[in-house]
Amino acid sequence: MPVYEYLCDDCGPFKDLRPMAECDDPQTCPQCEVLAPRVILTAPSFFCMPAEKRKAHAVNERSTHAPQTLAQYKASHGPGCGCCSTGKKKPARPMTKTKSGAKGFPTARPWMISH
Repeated sequence: MPVYEYLCDDCGPFKDLRPMAECDDPQTCPQCEVLAPRVILTAPSFFCMPAEKRKAHAVNERSTHAPQTLAQYKASHGPGCGCCSTGKKKPARPMTKTKSGAKGFPTARPWMISH
């Protein structure tokens, strides 16, 4: 939920978490309990975010209300897409076995213990 700013005539500005559907509704002041209108006192930090993070937020917000259909997903992720599997099998990971049968992975992190 986004944080919105409100301005009470008696107590001054305050912030509150509200659903986006209620963004234009006045909010009750936490001190004097009078309805205060929403105001924009500071610039939204959303525009100061890196482009990748802004895009991720937009995708998440859009998907909560209208998830992609399979046709939409396939249209945006065509053949050769870098984020999707291309049908090729991954190469096998190198593995060693000790005399006791314990597995070891030479390329894995050395502090991890195999099961």
